[in-house]
Amino acid sequence: MTHIEQLHYDRQVARWLVFCAAVIFAMILLGGATRLTNSGLSIVEWKPLVGVIPPLTEQDWQETFDKYKQFPEYQKINHGMSVHEFKTIFMYEYLHRLLGRAIGVLFAVPLIYFAVRRRLRPGLAPGLVILFFMGGLQGLLGWYMVKSGLVDNPRVSQYRLTAHLGVAVAIYAYMLWLAFDLMFQRGRRTSNERKPYAGWTLCLVGLVYLMILSGGLVAGTDAGFAYPTWPLMGDSFVPPGLYATSPAWLAMFEDVTTIQFNHRMFAYFLFVVLSVSAFLVYRSATQGWGRLAAILLVLMLMIQVLLGISTLLLHVPVVLGVAHQGGAVMLLTAALFLSHVQVRQ
Repeated sequence: MTHIEQLHYDRQVARWLVFCAAVIFAMILLGGATRLTNSGLSIVEWKPLVGVIPPLTEQDWQETFDKYKQFPEYQKINHGMSVHEFKTIFMYEYLHRLLGRAIGVLFAVPLIYFAVRRRLRPGLAPGLVILFFMGGLQGLLGWYMVKSGLVDNPRVSQYRLTAHLGVAVAIYAYMLWLAFDLMFQRGRRTSNERKPYAGWTLCLVGLVYLMILSGGLVAGTDAGFAYPTWPLMGDSFVPPGLYATSPAWLAMFEDVTTIQFNHRMFAYFLFVVLSVSAFLVYRSATQGWGRLAAILLVLMLMIQVLLGISTLLLHVPVVLGVAHQGGAVMLLTAALFLSHVQVRQ
């Protein structure tokens, strides 16, 4: 295989990975909508194969609805819901699961094709196999999350929800990193010389990822509804009742006041750190990609701040809530691109 042919195949694989990442991004948005519409517990069975086919007749819908009636969400929250109302929440969860299955096919089939045709660059296959198994884990984790809400308390565990979100975002990020490696082959450095702040930009990716996990806890506990005010939480910047649980550290994961406060403080911290880091990288950049990456990071940071404040003040409407979750992933994308420019190019 010639060098030109390998570059051509690299571009093919990169486009495939970017496309899969875009579908995963849509999956994350749909997952947010499913959560905000309280639709995640509408399908009470896990059928990876036969579950592809939704109810087709009114009798099928009634049988599916009767199964839903046997579980606490209907009995304690949605008692009296009609079949027509059930169809709405069912379709959110159904489309979420269907898209998850579609991602598996969109990833597995081209992967086999590229491997059989020997179009994968040496050293790339192990990373793609890891992504494949992470996708399988994500499916199992999704059902494990749903099961936590099919008990006496019809709410999914915030721990399992955050883990489910975290794995999805990790798959997305790793997939994009591999795509960046292939897309910017010509810009890869051959020496061991490191650009300024290269290691620190990797830390920025980790911080944004932790912020997304913090948002998962907010979503899992509905902490965003606790104080729909800004910049104060109620009547004060530091609300009463922080870390009032026993033990105190448990409040970080289970007390809505503490969870929202921590999410706000982390956001303020991240705003400063990302802004300063982008400025430093921009000032030290010796080529256009570094400056572009720094500008994109700041731009996405500003958009995400506005989305976060608006979502809070407007009592978490579905559209803004989904946009805020998507904005977090786009901010991570900008941080990944900045880090890749500094570390690998």
